[in-house]
Amino acid sequence: MPITRDQFADAVVDDGAPREFAEPLATLISEFFDGRNSSLADGVERALNRKPRDFADWVAEIAPTGVWDAA
Repeated sequence: MPITRDQFADAVVDDGAPREFAEPLATLISEFFDGRNSSLADGVERALNRKPRDFADWVAEIAPTGVWDAA
């Protein structure tokens, strides 16, 4: 279930971060997920000479390798 920007900031503060950190972080996260970044651009293709991939597709492919498992 999605949470609001303020709920996110409050949770960060509840986890021990200062409000001065939580507020800008909450703004950044809310802007990241507000839809403005939902379409792919051609920057990856121009820079790396390959087609861009959706981040969720990349994570789904990489996660089973265990790369993020804590040792």
